[in-house]
Amino acid sequence: MSRVVVAGSFNVDHVWQCEALPAPGATIAGSYASGPGGKGFNQAIAAARAGAGTAFICALGDDLGGVLARSLAAADGIDLRDLVSGLPTGTAGIYVDTRGRNTIVIGAGANASLTPDFIALQGELLAAAGAVLVQLESPIESMLATLKAARDARVITLLNPAPANAPTSTELLALADILTPNETEFANLVGRHIGEKIEADDVGITDGASLHALCRELLAHGTVVVTLGSGGVYVSHADNSLRDDAKPYYRVAAEAAEAIDTTGAGDAFNGALAASLASQVAMPFIEHVRFANRYAALSTEHAGAALSMPRHADVLARFGDAIA
Repeated sequence: MSRVVVAGSFNVDHVWQCEALPAPGATIAGSYASGPGGKGFNQAIAAARAGAGTAFICALGDDLGGVLARSLAAADGIDLRDLVSGLPTGTAGIYVDTRGRNTIVIGAGANASLTPDFIALQGELLAAAGAVLVQLESPIESMLATLKAARDARVITLLNPAPANAPTSTELLALADILTPNETEFANLVGRHIGEKIEADDVGITDGASLHALCRELLAHGTVVVTLGSGGVYVSHADNSLRDDAKPYYRVAAEAAEAIDTTGAGDAFNGALAASLASQVAMPFIEHVRFANRYAALSTEHAGAALSMPRHADVLARFGDAIA
């Protein structure tokens, strides 16, 4: 299997489990736990546990959070390429209700220190990858540099445009072979780049042809994979993208799961999709999506973000198939 390279964020997560998400001005009771997270690290852990050799490019503080990141990366066999920052390691405050819904507040900290110059030092690593995955909790210019280096080396690039309020540019989107928004992120991208209004809650029930037209305006050359939670996944291919059959767009149903925490589900999907694509197993794109869907479903059955990620064997045990 070729290697997945993830560039992005590491956070120390502070998580409160509550009966309901706190309303403005409210003081409520809940249980507390702390652990590793950050979209980049979550996706790197997912890729590694899904079976891919994985490297993670990030920025960490010279503090206990940095120590935690380095020890956990080593435990999962991740090749950690970290810039040591004078800022504290990133943090996130996460509230999760009894229905598995969440709200998150992020303090970027060291994540804001990741520079294009540091990315340039990883050029050989990026050029040798099977797939490169980025998100947007780190400086956009560094994520641009990562995708450009991968694209120049003809490596498959995946852009997870999250969180939804992160800045995006036409240049950034153009560097993605695969764009993987959830419904909220998709609605924001459509409003920002196309000038059309679509409500996040309506994305999953919009007819496939209309969604396909919007996807093609966002990403004329590539594949858009919209994750819809319990609504499954919507896939739209351009003619010159990873489309491998006669269908320009289609839906993949969600897998059944007893969800207790959806915090890292999107990251689980992205990491598993990158791992599956990097495996170089010859199968239709829809099968890569199915694997990622199954992996993400399993991740919701455990509390936490990075440490909730299942392993390749878990997917095999539950569903009877997995990537090689």
